[in-house]
This record gives sequence, structure tokens and C-alpha cells, in this order.
Amino acid sequence: MHAGQEGMYRLAKQAFDFVFAGALLLASSPLLLLIAIAIKMTDRGPVFFWQSRVGMWGQEFEFPKFRSMIVDADAIVGTLADLNLHGDIRFKSKQDPRITKIGQFIRRFSLDEFPQLWCVLRGQMSIVGPRPALPREVQYYTQEQRRRLDVRPGLTCIWQVSGRADIPFERQVEMDVEYVESHCFWLDLRLVASTVPAVITGRGAY
Repeated sequence: MHAGQEGMYRLAKQAFDFVFAGALLLASSPLLLLIAIAIKMTDRGPVFFWQSRVGMWGQEFEFPKFRSMIVDADAIVGTLADLNLHGDIRFKSKQDPRITKIGQFIRRFSLDEFPQLWCVLRGQMSIVGPRPALPREVQYYTQEQRRRLDVRPGLTCIWQVSGRADIPFERQVEMDVEYVESHCFWLDLRLVASTVPAVITGRGAY
């Protein structure tokens, strides 16, 4: 993709992101309100869980999700190392005892990710792009893997529609680099369309 095409692609992508994120937030607002009430009623803890994530060119930003775990879940993650399926860099487990009942439901259908639409409207994220990494993950990146930071992070990506957490961490990063090398508007549209069946089936969602 030459410079002119890249510029047109970025403008089209930004316009799509803004319109799509705004429309999705508006259409889903009754459901999001119900989720917020359910989380609050579960344990009276905060509705949102905030983390620092790494965006384009290594810039960090605050990243919100609907809280799907018990309060202070990060404080006990060190005691669950034997359950981790993703090695030393990222913690993922199919039997994570920190996940609440409402958390299991919203993670199963990726509803916990909806607050990130606000990050899309702010220009920190895109609808399609590599999932935003944790700062501690980026510390382990090779120079090649750091290429995934050359584009704005997104809500969905290649590995999100190909198995999600069932895909090993290293392969996820490889897929993100593949997206950076081949991204175009039509690929973005295909990934958005593929996200719907991926969410419905729930493959790799834990």
C-alpha cells in the first residue's frame, strides 16, 4: 500500500470507527446499563475495571472493562500460577476462581469489552487492530514483535476470530504482526463480520 492509499485507508478507518462505535454504544446502552446494575448488585464493588494498556507507538492509556472478577483479583494472581495456560507473560485459565458468576456470562459473549468503545471514540483504539497489550507484556517483545505497536490497537483482530485464548500468546503476537503487514479496509470489514459468529460460539472465551 503506497502513501496515498495508506492515507485514504486511515481516513476511512477513522470515520468507520467513530460511526460504528457511536452507533453500537447507543444501540446497546440498555443492555450495558443492566450489566452495570448486575455487577454492582453482585458484591457492591466497582462496575468497571481499569488497566494501563500500551497503544500505538508505545503510548499508554487507561483501558476500561466491565469488572468480571472479584475485587482485588490482581492481588491473588500469584497464587494461581499452576492454572496458567499462557506461560510467564500472560495469565489465562479456564478455571480461574476469581471470575464471578456475572463475569462468566459477560466474558463468554465478550460483553465485558463494550466499555472500550469509549476508547475508540477518543481515538485511543480502533474497531479492528491488535488487542492492546499490558506494559509487562511489551517488555518481553522482540524487535519484530514490537511492530504490532505500529497501528492503533483494536477491539477485534485476527486471533480474536480464530480461537481467542486457545491460541498461544506467541502465535497471537505473530498474527498481530501479520495484520500490520497486510491491513486494508476490506480485511477490517471481514474481521468485523467474522467477530459476530466468533462471539456467539464463544470459542476460546475465558
